Amino acid sequence: MVRSMNIEAIENGIGVSWSKVEDFLAGIDATTLSHKEIAQALNESGLAEGWWAQSATVAFEQQIGRRQPGQDCDGEFQASVSKTVRGSMDQARDKWVAVVGGAEEFSGIAVTRGPELSDTAKWRYWRCGLADGSRVNVHIYEKAAGKASVGLQHERLESVEQLDHWRLFWKAKLGELA
Repeated sequence: MVRSMNIEAIENGIGVSWSKVEDFLAGIDATTLSHKEIAQALNESGLAEGWWAQSATVAFEQQIGRRQPGQDCDGEFQASVSKTVRGSMDQARDKWVAVVGGAEEFSGIAVTRGPELSDTAKWRYWRCGLADGSRVNVHIYEKAAGKASVGLQHERLESVEQLDHWRLFWKAKLGELA
């Protein structure tokens, strides 16, 4: 099930009560502003900066019904799951590739692009596109010596129902990593 933003985490992150943020947003009539304008106003006011301004803006948009939990500002949804596994980044990606193998479909949706693999000094990637227009991006980084984090984002989903379906599907796939 999709959850809304964690207001307590935002309060802790910015060091200001949510009611103070709400008062500020009411004072600038934020319901008439775009996501970008709200985040910019929070940044400029000093109430919330950077990532926290974005998080506070999303929480506000959810609160006023402009955005559902899991929905981006373009109206699309994104499912995200992650798991920490033993081994290096390369070993973690090898484990992922072993789980998904040469799959030509996921949950009945054909793979139409990829998979593509790429590397940077700090990251390993696996990506593919699906016939419904959605994309799957796996990003892997070294979390600690001998441990890697495997994060998966399934982008361009059209509904909360799709988000919930794919989150469970990908969580089960990550569960297969040894």
